[in-house]
Amino acid sequence: MNENWTTENIPDLSEKVFVVTGASSGIGFEAAKEFARKGARVILACRNPDRAQAALAKIRVEIPNARAEIMPLDLTSLKSVRRFAAEFKAKYGRLDVLLNNAGIMMVPYAKTEDGFEKQFGTNHLGHFALTGLLMDLLLKTPGSRVVTVSSNGHRFGTMEFDNLMYTGGKGYSRVGAYGRSKLANLLFTYELQRRLAASGAGTMAVAVHPGLSATNLSAPLIGGFLLKLGQPFMHLTMQSAAMGALPSIRAAVDPTVSGGQYYGPGGSNGRKGYPVVAQSNEASHNEADGRRLWQISEELTGVRFL
Repeated sequence: MNENWTTENIPDLSEKVFVVTGASSGIGFEAAKEFARKGARVILACRNPDRAQAALAKIRVEIPNARAEIMPLDLTSLKSVRRFAAEFKAKYGRLDVLLNNAGIMMVPYAKTEDGFEKQFGTNHLGHFALTGLLMDLLLKTPGSRVVTVSSNGHRFGTMEFDNLMYTGGKGYSRVGAYGRSKLANLLFTYELQRRLAASGAGTMAVAVHPGLSATNLSAPLIGGFLLKLGQPFMHLTMQSAAMGALPSIRAAVDPTVSGGQYYGPGGSNGRKGYPVVAQSNEASHNEADGRRLWQISEELTGVRFL
């Protein structure tokens, strides 16, 4: 396998339709831009309309003929997720790639509109619901993929099903809650792939992580002031958003990718480098936890599929 996989390896994507959540900045923006550069019709599914418009304008400056558009999506609101899915399906008859990229990281304890712990609700439940609501289009689109962005942070997550969302803030930590949401991303991906395979579907589910990338999402990890202070030296430990997007892009378009794989940077303990097949931890492959999380996610979101 060629470890130096770059955007030069992206095939022609004309006639294909991509949805990228959180495409207004960071790795989501970089991925959306490269998909558009190769001819795909790209939907920037974003919460903040001003940032989304700015991102779209940047794409069109670089790629004047880009077939890209904005559709509003707030993953903290199941109402918004349902509205997005309905509007998308009213407009498009196919979906080649759903890139579940949007996320929040290490924020203080808070709840979503539907009462879910915010990191778990945004990073996992919002994407679970979105995937389920778009599954009919994915299943009828040949070679379609669901790519979900996890993190090496899944390694410090645990699935405590008796207190899955830190009821009333009990036991909450920013790091622990983030890790749990990213572990949930992997449990979901692997369970989704098992269900797709069992049903004989042509759709595949793939997970990725971006390594340690210099994006807005990194600010809580380093601290806003320290992030600015250390910017001249960040290349020593962190990679650019464009490099961090490569695992997502490869998982979405490389014809050699298989369902259930996990892609991430190949060097520096998975922090930097070109995208390769990575290994997630043992907990992420716990099939009983995957089934249990799926059932709970169905109950919480009211979205049932496969």
